[in-house]
Amino acid sequence: MTTKSFIPPQRILMGPGPSDVSNRVLLALARPTIGHLDPAFVGMMDEMKGLLQYAFQTKNELTMPVSAPGSAGMETCFVNLLEPGDKAIVCQNGVFGGRMKENVERCGATAVMVEDEWGKVVDPNKLEEALKANPDAKVVAFVHAETSTGAQSDAKTLVEIAHKYDCLTIVDAVTSLGGTPLLVDEWGIDAIYSGTQKCLSAPPGLSPVSFGERAAEAIKNRKTKVQSWFLDLSLVMAYWGGDGKRAYHHTAPINNLYGLHESLVMLEEEGLENAWQRHASHHQALRAGLEAMGINFVVAEADRLPQLNAVTIPEGADDAAVRSKLLGDYNLEIGAGLGALAGKVWRIGLMGSACNMKNIEFCLDSLDKVMTEMGAKINSGVAVDAAKSAFESYAKAS
Repeated sequence: MTTKSFIPPQRILMGPGPSDVSNRVLLALARPTIGHLDPAFVGMMDEMKGLLQYAFQTKNELTMPVSAPGSAGMETCFVNLLEPGDKAIVCQNGVFGGRMKENVERCGATAVMVEDEWGKVVDPNKLEEALKANPDAKVVAFVHAETSTGAQSDAKTLVEIAHKYDCLTIVDAVTSLGGTPLLVDEWGIDAIYSGTQKCLSAPPGLSPVSFGERAAEAIKNRKTKVQSWFLDLSLVMAYWGGDGKRAYHHTAPINNLYGLHESLVMLEEEGLENAWQRHASHHQALRAGLEAMGINFVVAEADRLPQLNAVTIPEGADDAAVRSKLLGDYNLEIGAGLGALAGKVWRIGLMGSACNMKNIEFCLDSLDKVMTEMGAKINSGVAVDAAKSAFESYAKAS
């Protein structure tokens, strides 16, 4: 029997990522592959750097996409800034703060944990207490947009506190880049990483990163080699450096970079502030529909991440059965809870190209039908109208 070509089903991706990839980006991926040192490709790399600087709102020279997913962007920050014997304050209010801790320890450094309840934001007072108790700390690391809970911490305030105690900052912006205000230079963030598969609506597999002058100086003055050859920025930047000259480091994922370039061009065309506004307005519509149905949010209103909505599973609704039926009958994906929230919440994404009213209405209607049929305790038949009304009201107010 001959194996046939794989043709994936057409899904509507409204989980925690990946998000829907636009047709423009899909077409960009199919463009002819050229060499990673081809002058035309090098020209695109220069454009990519400028586009990422715009997305991050930074002038940092050390801004580029790491040739691997967001987890590698995280590791790039930690392995370049930490050495054996260093100490890092790690703020954890969900799954991904825990991954930061793993990175610190694998660098041979010590992680001092500042822990907050899942669904809550990072407490600035707790961070300051930890810094007072650990004056030898070198780095403060936290997640700006915690994908496991939908909580958005106050990055500006946390960075200010870290700098007050002469610490570098590492910020996880995997879910926030392109979807919610993120001002790297204005807030003074030293090192930041993201992913392509969330609000940028590009395929997974690349991790935009940016390092400020303080971070670059710390890397320059390391006493030991970076433990990862592949992620050593002193080597990688010979390929992603300026002036159009590139030294071979690795074969870049050429077509994936076409896709990211196109998604960033689309972000520039829309305008960063407009993209932030789009995610905010559609979040309000989704929120109105879910609350009309009787579904509650995990995170307090002021701390919610517009593009990642963690909501409690209603009484009478079977978590896995609902998600399975949505996927099987409606080609709609929403996310399950992670860690402490597993089996208790759904995570509904409104990211990038998937953030539109057509998807919101389809999601609410599908959820309504599946749960009504299941006998869950919800208010049936009211969610879509509530969402439409909220969106219209928000648009008028704006």
